[in-house]
Amino acid sequence: MQQQYYSEYDDFNLYIAQEKTKKKVKSAKRKRIIADVVIYAILVLMSVIWLAPLVFLVMQSFSVDAGSYLLSFFPKKLTFENYITLFDYGNSSGSGMTLFNFAETWLNSLYIAIISCIITTVITLMVSYAFSRLRFKARKPIMNMLLIMGMFPGFLSMIGVYKLLQMLLGNDNFTSFYSLALIYSAGAAGGYYISKGFFDTISKSLDEAAKIDGASQNRIFWSIIIPLSKPIIVYTILMAFTSPWCDYVFASYLLMTNQSGEDYTVPVGLKKILEELTRGGAGKWFNWFCCGSVTIALPITLLFFFLQRYYVEGITGGAVKG
Repeated sequence: MQQQYYSEYDDFNLYIAQEKTKKKVKSAKRKRIIADVVIYAILVLMSVIWLAPLVFLVMQSFSVDAGSYLLSFFPKKLTFENYITLFDYGNSSGSGMTLFNFAETWLNSLYIAIISCIITTVITLMVSYAFSRLRFKARKPIMNMLLIMGMFPGFLSMIGVYKLLQMLLGNDNFTSFYSLALIYSAGAAGGYYISKGFFDTISKSLDEAAKIDGASQNRIFWSIIIPLSKPIIVYTILMAFTSPWCDYVFASYLLMTNQSGEDYTVPVGLKKILEELTRGGAGKWFNWFCCGSVTIALPITLLFFFLQRYYVEGITGGAVKG
């Protein structure tokens, strides 16, 4: 009889413990659901705040309504005419945006970005590999010096760069987009740290095996390390392309003196359109400014979408030991 009493008592305690556990699980689940709802609501709100100006920019570039003061967020009617007018320089009917040749300006930016991207990528990868694999006396002082120099913005050197280019290339040749490509590529060695961190993750036994077979350091870099470094190469290319493509400071400093606009880049051209708008320019200057902004954002956006996987692998791999 006593044994049966203890058995029922244990069953009752077990039942109470199970009920408490169920309540705790339900409470924890409820709290997690509430926390998820709050977090997702905040993320959705932040996304709307972040995307609203971009959506407005794109929609306004297709709008038939002229001007920057609009009564509605979404235009009443859409048209592709704004883009045609922006790129239709010197139209015989006079309907084109004749301030400068925007198509030529867009190509100038593309040429500068491609030239400086190639030079910057090669220099950055070679310097990063040297710091990762070679050991020499001034290695750490040079690395520290480059890191310290990278803390200062590049526009602090504008006057010195301007005078240096003037002395090297002459008064008639230094204000061109070739000078800009040279400026953007000159500091390529300072961006070594991410690439160096990636090269540090590649086993040095590959280098040692190649040296046993008689391969030089140059052959090891181009034939063994580079084929294994696709993520960091893509990351370096994206960074090297984005900077000159979007830069306004140096471009305006060198190219604003050219009133014809033959050597303008897209940021400089957009600033010219904005000046017409702020001066009270009539017509569709704001619509053309939106069109130009979309065209400069489109290549970068497409590059990041198609190369996002390699970009993430490169930056995370380089951050391990960088």
